Amino acid sequence: MIGILKLRRLPNYIFTVPMAVSPSEAAPRVLPGPVPFQVYRNLRSASRLSCKYGSRSDRSCESISISQKHQGNWLNSLRCNCIKRESARETSREDTVNRLVNDIAEDLDGQRLEAAQHLKQEKEGPRRNDELASDTAVGQTFSRTDANSLEEEAWNLLRASMVYYCGNPVGTIAANDPSDSNMLNYDQVFIRDFVPSGIAFLLNGEYEIVRNFILHTLQLQSWEKTIDCHSPGQGLMPASFKVRVVPLDGDDSATEEVLDPDFGEAAIGRVAPVDSGLWWIILLRAYGKSSGDLSVQQRIDVQTGIKMILKLCLADGFDMFPTLLVTDGSCMIDRRMGIHGHPLEIQALFYSALLCAREMLAPEEASADLMRALNNRLVALSIHIREYYWIDMKKLNEIYRYKTEEYSFDAINKFNIYPDQIPPWLVDWMPHRGGYLIGNLQPAHMDFRFFSLGNLWAIVCSLATTQQSHAILDLIEAKWSDLVSNMPLKICYPALEGQEWSIITGSDPKNTPWSYHNGGSWPTLLWQLTVACLKMNRPEIAENAIKIAEKRLAKDKWPEYYDTKGARFVGKQARLFQSWSVAGYLVAKLLMENPSAANILVNVEDAELLNVFSCALSANPRGKRRKGPKQSFII
Repeated sequence: MIGILKLRRLPNYIFTVPMAVSPSEAAPRVLPGPVPFQVYRNLRSASRLSCKYGSRSDRSCESISISQKHQGNWLNSLRCNCIKRESARETSREDTVNRLVNDIAEDLDGQRLEAAQHLKQEKEGPRRNDELASDTAVGQTFSRTDANSLEEEAWNLLRASMVYYCGNPVGTIAANDPSDSNMLNYDQVFIRDFVPSGIAFLLNGEYEIVRNFILHTLQLQSWEKTIDCHSPGQGLMPASFKVRVVPLDGDDSATEEVLDPDFGEAAIGRVAPVDSGLWWIILLRAYGKSSGDLSVQQRIDVQTGIKMILKLCLADGFDMFPTLLVTDGSCMIDRRMGIHGHPLEIQALFYSALLCAREMLAPEEASADLMRALNNRLVALSIHIREYYWIDMKKLNEIYRYKTEEYSFDAINKFNIYPDQIPPWLVDWMPHRGGYLIGNLQPAHMDFRFFSLGNLWAIVCSLATTQQSHAILDLIEAKWSDLVSNMPLKICYPALEGQEWSIITGSDPKNTPWSYHNGGSWPTLLWQLTVACLKMNRPEIAENAIKIAEKRLAKDKWPEYYDTKGARFVGKQARLFQSWSVAGYLVAKLLMENPSAANILVNVEDAELLNVFSCALSANPRGKRRKGPKQSFII
């Protein structure tokens, strides 16, 4: 079978995962309506994570018995409530009248007591500071208790989404929504979706699941990938994979587990995931720095996997720019949204992955050419992004005064950008203090939209300068009502609307204005915001965003994204109990408790690169043409 990794097992092996909450504690009180989620979570967790190998008929006996026990407890509680309500209806009218009279009397007594307390307070004057401080301390205690219960719920949800392969944890599924009958591919383990989950486990000292994830996805990298008789590069990492249980060849009474990867051949739009390999390298470095286990990144197969990804990304092509050329939908924004070309998100992840790979690659003579190409690309990419992608009020005014159709090596408007491309919304939106990196740059085209992930990760990996990094955070603060509002964080701003939306998205019904990837608010971006703020020593920004998220996430059942300009509605097609929404919150909280832990993700610019940058800018190589070797041609 092409693209499937198989591992045979003994047919009678039994693996059982204990439930996070015992049946007696699952539902302390019965709520009206459907089964409470606490009970449903345990039922789902027990039935999905408990697996039995042997004959097919007895594979799920244990899960069924556990589910019946839960349902029996819940039905008994519901039956008791129904009996109580029936007895209440049979109360005599006389008792009812007496009860009403007593209630009215109690209300009158309460009003008299409040009036007396009010008069007493006026006579005694204002309360002392120690009394107010006592009340404040009590309020803070309640707030900490709520936050702790929220974190506990988040950890339970994250563990309930764990996927096991041959008895070992290998990842978390994208969403664990019990109300969703059509899961599509949300029951798979996505590379990019698992990154915040993996970081949360690393920060909590749980390294096994991350190690297994790294090694198993590496094995999938080398499998043959074919889409319509065409095979992409060998270094391509899968977008996702799923653990499937299939019958053993020639033996219908036994089963085996296989890993079934998706490299984009089954994805909506059939787009290859460019960011998967970049995230894989970033997570590999984070694992080594967090656990101290460098043996994984030093393995020959892991070193080979890193080189394969780098060779795929550094391959020569027709492009004149150091940025990575990709198609639309090849990253977190995996649908048509007009980001084809050189989107900022890919460039920031590309730069970060290059720095991480340079740090992990073993020095050897065979890799000398690869390291040389890697260093050259780092310098060129950094200069290109910092100089041409950056925009603030000063740069906006320069573009407004651009001359066009310049043909020279010293042209100021190198990409022939027409001033009329400046959108009207940007003129009023750009603050006097602050700036950001634009979403995309191509000949005669600048995408002026603000993309959160690209800007935040440019801070994390030092693709943006220190001054630019602070300016990006200044802009987020200045435009808080637009980018954060009722739920952090807008994936991009502003949304495509009207004819522009129709042309660029192809009238995508999922990417309507201020929904999903078209200006929707994604809670998972909370962890990237936190890392960026901690790196720049501005934790108050992340703290304020976390407080906003805590008000709604659990109440709204941890949705995938929010709709409307102010993030007031849960997304119309958002999956609930989304794993990376849960993990993003956990990572943000863990990092705020231990800010130094953010170093496992941060890339610090070294002195060597800084020296090369300054020399390159002072020499201005774009104004000179290199002469090639003299050649003789026979005509």
